[in-house]
Amino acid sequence: MQKTCTQCSSSFEITDEDLAFYEKISPVFNGKKESIPPPTQCPECRMQRRLTFRNDRSLYHSTSNLSGKATISMYHPDRKYIIYTQQEWWSDAWDPLAFGASFDPSVPFFMQFTALQQRVPRFPLFNVDSENSDYVNYAPHCKNCYLLFGSWFNHDCSYGQTLTECKSSFDNLFLEKSELCYECVDCASNYRTSFCHSCSNCSDSMFCFDCKNVRSSVGCWNLRNKEYYLFNKPATKGEIDTTLAQMHSDRGLRTLRERYGQMIRERAVHQALTGSNNDESSGDFLFECKNVRQCFSAYRCQDMAYSARLMDQKDTWDFEGGGKGELAYESMSNDFAFHSIACTTSEHLTDSHYCDLCFECKDCFGCVGLRHKQCCILNRQYSKEEYDRLIPQIIEKMRADGEWGEFFPVESSPFAYNETMAQEYFFLTKKEVLKRGWKWRDQTDEMPTVSKIIPAMQLPDSIDDIPDDILNWAVECEETKRPFKIIKQELEFYRLMKLPIPHFHPDERHKRRMAQRNPRKLWQRKCHKCGKEMQTTYGPERPERVYCEECYLKEVY
Repeated sequence: MQKTCTQCSSSFEITDEDLAFYEKISPVFNGKKESIPPPTQCPECRMQRRLTFRNDRSLYHSTSNLSGKATISMYHPDRKYIIYTQQEWWSDAWDPLAFGASFDPSVPFFMQFTALQQRVPRFPLFNVDSENSDYVNYAPHCKNCYLLFGSWFNHDCSYGQTLTECKSSFDNLFLEKSELCYECVDCASNYRTSFCHSCSNCSDSMFCFDCKNVRSSVGCWNLRNKEYYLFNKPATKGEIDTTLAQMHSDRGLRTLRERYGQMIRERAVHQALTGSNNDESSGDFLFECKNVRQCFSAYRCQDMAYSARLMDQKDTWDFEGGGKGELAYESMSNDFAFHSIACTTSEHLTDSHYCDLCFECKDCFGCVGLRHKQCCILNRQYSKEEYDRLIPQIIEKMRADGEWGEFFPVESSPFAYNETMAQEYFFLTKKEVLKRGWKWRDQTDEMPTVSKIIPAMQLPDSIDDIPDDILNWAVECEETKRPFKIIKQELEFYRLMKLPIPHFHPDERHKRRMAQRNPRKLWQRKCHKCGKEMQTTYGPERPERVYCEECYLKEVY
């Protein structure tokens, strides 16, 4: 079945497998199945729509509407939403059901749900079960972390995105089970590595690309099971140590980075699609997946499509961020959910749909901020019989308004477009955002309280010459001119790792790491070696030497 996207007007296919899933996910009330219709938007526009509801990185000073206490929040101070501190929100001091309302059949459901979201208190950040980590978001189960986003189960980590079970690591993107890592992208099980990309089980190495089980090496690519290599040639320990000594200064680091970058562009082999141990799957960064289609950054997943940043998930379509669940559709940031449609930022949901900030709930529809509840609609309690009788009426109204089976519209997001992850994966200018009728927020930095602001280029070149007093300064970003501070544990990390002070604002550093990852898009392209057609996230115009899986494996093993 071919359809035309209602947003971008592109043509997209609804496959038989898609239709089978929509039938499978369709809920049953009073013995009648409420069929989920095929989507009206293409997969990319659906993903963009979901991502506009997730603000990881834009944080603001705010105050609780309950106590007036100061807090850090993902919601701008001019918000329309009620904010409580973490402790207040999770306490029994308030009742989410007190904000409930009866369904009004004369008003679109999405409008009623948005109004409920603006009435029910929200926690300022999603950092449940985190300790000494006030400046993290969507980072539950973390300890002693700072400016860490979309991550979980980390200790002593800062300035990172999508870290899992890591320790003492700074400025990383997509890092798993690693320690003492710096400026690494798409790496796993590494120890004391810096500026590495797509490396695993490596240690004491810097500036490496696509290396596995490599130790004490610098500037290498496509290596397997090697030790003491310098720019892909065997080296002595003394030669490695001499090269690493260049890293102590910003000037030496830049020289090494430039040489490494040129060699990766000219000599490295790039795998068409990154991943391993997959069966009948398409997408990028897939590991131990089976029958997943057009998915990205998925781990141990099965029977999925059009999804990203998931682990241990099954039977799921159009899902962003989370995992350890089954039968989910058009949802975002959910863990441990079973049979849920269009739910956001929730955990342990069962047979619940169109819910937000709900935890340990079952048979709930259109609810916000509930915990340990069952048979609730728009935060109002019903008996099971009343619930099953009313839900079909709501779905009938939603179907008439074109809402049933669709995710919430971008216009109802609590965030401006450029505050959200949508801007990272689907970049738009301010003019383009406003033309679509979406929100935009001009960002302004609060001036830090410091003894002085020093331009980055005026910093001492070597980490050995950086004084303790830098903790009382602000550094002016070399690129954006935005001021940023160095925190104590960060300075200690740079000294331990013999790394120079960064010259760029944390947001700029994140932007540059994101630029190292390929887009969530698949192209047809010919293998650089054998010439056969293949699917890849490297656009046909890009200069890298991209190999099909067969040629790649022959080259690196």
